[in-house]
Amino acid sequence: MNKHESLGLTENQVLEMYETMLLARKLDERMWLLNRSGKIPFVISCQGQEGAQVGAAFALDRNEDYVLPYYRDLAVVLAFGMTPKEIMLSAFAKAEDPNSGGRQMPSHFGQKKNRIVTGSSPVTTQVPHAVGFALAAKMEKRDFVSFVTFGEGSSNQGDFHEGLNFAGVHKLPVIFMCENNKYAISVPLSKQLACEKVSDRAIGYGMPGFTIDGDDVLEVYRVVKEARERALRGEGPTLIEVLVHRITAHSSDDDDKAYREASELEYVRNNDPLPKFAAYLKTNGVLDEQTDAEINKKIMQLVNEATDYAEAAPYANPEHALTHVYE
Repeated sequence: MNKHESLGLTENQVLEMYETMLLARKLDERMWLLNRSGKIPFVISCQGQEGAQVGAAFALDRNEDYVLPYYRDLAVVLAFGMTPKEIMLSAFAKAEDPNSGGRQMPSHFGQKKNRIVTGSSPVTTQVPHAVGFALAAKMEKRDFVSFVTFGEGSSNQGDFHEGLNFAGVHKLPVIFMCENNKYAISVPLSKQLACEKVSDRAIGYGMPGFTIDGDDVLEVYRVVKEARERALRGEGPTLIEVLVHRITAHSSDDDDKAYREASELEYVRNNDPLPKFAAYLKTNGVLDEQTDAEINKKIMQLVNEATDYAEAAPYANPEHALTHVYE
């Protein structure tokens, strides 16, 4: 029995996981092209982190659970129901952008119908919010968990420590997932943490902590699924650190060649979770070259349609900038 079967995943499910990873990658690559051609103002990339995001999202109940993503979590929000068209409307800051009507920067995801909770520009503010959702689940005796992501730089913020402490004390059904890409913008991990791993911090808050290979989609699925089951049994939160690689610069306004050696960038590109997962699927007879080509063609059609629609869509009226602004 191969790994996905041992986890109870069907061939159709792992193919859907692969398609979601590929869709996130192709959308991300398109947004970089649009940015470099002067059509959209800003990109903050998910490239290299799609495997961990998809593995986690598919381990959740995507009809009941709440997700509080951070700005790189394009694959998470796609898995939870956001469409390529909606992502592109946000990138172009058009009136139909479901996240904010074009008011916020791209990658500030929020969509009530899919239980994607709005984030904000200050990092880590989503952590105490996720704890609040988990508290509501416990108080209302409802069977859902909240799932929150953040970078390793965020694990040094006060919101992280307060959120984990409260969740640990009250045994709340929340899963904290740190996507450790080893850089807080340009600051390397060695200058961020005195401890060896972010997960070492879990014991101080009375919860289990795990550090796993974020390039291994199925391992992330397994660990997050177990954390969810544990939370629903009333056993409290879990801190999961996924080790991932940031293939791009921090954002479209950053030049990572100024602080990353060429050899490191080559290593990062050679440890891409997307071809790794494709190779696993092909080795296990789930994916062949023809099916892969068909999936790529379908996804590029979605990306092209989303781009064309969003580029032609109207901007909001200028006076709408004052809507929902509080004195």
